Amino acid sequence: MPENKTKPTEISVADFLNTFVEDDKKREDSKVLIAMMEEVTGLPPKMWGPSIIGFGQYHYKYASGHEGNAPLIGFSPRKANFSLYLYSGFAQYHELLTKLGKHKTAKACLYINKLADVDHTVLRELITKSYHEMLNSDHGIVC
Repeated sequence: MPENKTKPTEISVADFLNTFVEDDKKREDSKVLIAMMEEVTGLPPKMWGPSIIGFGQYHYKYASGHEGNAPLIGFSPRKANFSLYLYSGFAQYHELLTKLGKHKTAKACLYINKLADVDHTVLRELITKSYHEMLNSDHGIVC
């Protein structure tokens, strides 16, 4: 099986933000997200692969035999938007999502253009609930 690209690296989060996030507002929004996720998890941010800022980690294994580690929660400040990785999914968060503001979702990704587009209290609640659901899931947690 091919090696996973998304794994912890030794790149500093500050260096990543200062080097690869060119837009000042996106860099500032990234710092707000880092502070929010750090406060929720009690864990320091860590770079995963070339562009994901993650917190904690868990081990997964698919029925196909593919396995690896991933952050419990995290985000990537992409040019078009922020991709927030909330691996617990969104089916159980319908009510919160209706209050969040401008966003899109995929299976485990929440996409927002900028933090000004969303309610920070609701976003924090989504992050908190997803993080705690992952901690209490049957994944092998290796924080």
